[in-house]
Amino acid sequence: MFPDRLIAGRWVTLYGICIAIGVVACIFLLRKLGKKIGVDPKFLEFTEMLGYVAIMIGFLGAALWQALYNFLEDPSDGFHFSLENITFIGGLIFGVATFIVIYLIRKPKLTGRITDILPIAPCCITIAHGFGRIGCNFAGCCYGKVVPEGKWYSWFAVNMYHTDHVFPTQLMEAAFLFILCGVMAFLVLKKKFYYTFPIYTAAYGVWRFLIEYLRDDDRGSFIPGITPSQFWAIVMVAISVPLFFFVKYLTKKRTEELKIAANITASAKDAKTPEELEEELKDE
Repeated sequence: MFPDRLIAGRWVTLYGICIAIGVVACIFLLRKLGKKIGVDPKFLEFTEMLGYVAIMIGFLGAALWQALYNFLEDPSDGFHFSLENITFIGGLIFGVATFIVIYLIRKPKLTGRITDILPIAPCCITIAHGFGRIGCNFAGCCYGKVVPEGKWYSWFAVNMYHTDHVFPTQLMEAAFLFILCGVMAFLVLKKKFYYTFPIYTAAYGVWRFLIEYLRDDDRGSFIPGITPSQFWAIVMVAISVPLFFFVKYLTKKRTEELKIAANITASAKDAKTPEELEEELKDE
């Protein structure tokens, strides 16, 4: 782990570098997968621009969410907002909400629909999140519990600030997220399976609930017996089934819209011009 700042002891950290790599990978994947599944280029460009906005608002939301956790745990300490203390769930909620709200405002003027990019969105989220988790490892946050010496799994532990050896929960989650990203991309590109969002919410929800038992960084508490992240993990799993049927409805509706548009285009091509009609009348 290396949380120290790299330039003049002030500016750049390995955590920040990993976040930047994650954003670049996210946008790169959006472009590549978008082109492969035939997303309208103008709508893909709009999605990319909106993605930048959603990411920025997501970071603010992640910091606000963690500040709220801390306040609920100990109101006497006051409410403290800091971009150096963030939580992923808050970022995901604020980022997705921002994307949807702006999309709905701009929808009448757009050439595409959100269902066009819905299958690849979870791939973009997971690859960015994966690099973010590597950054967490460098920053020393989101760490795991101390691994007792002499255990058969002691080799798996990593050094924590040159003192305790802990479970590398950040790297474990990064590996899980990269694998999940690859599986979802395979399903979209090779199997034409477009219900990846329910897979993402269910898979990550289960994973996050379980990995919390190995994590040891305190993120506050508002429900006895479970961590805040475990609560939201349960919510993610719970919405997976209704989300599947909602995505199915949107996909069916979009398919019908595209069929109607194709029929109109074909009819327009087959329609004869006034000059052609006049020539037919003369021949008769």
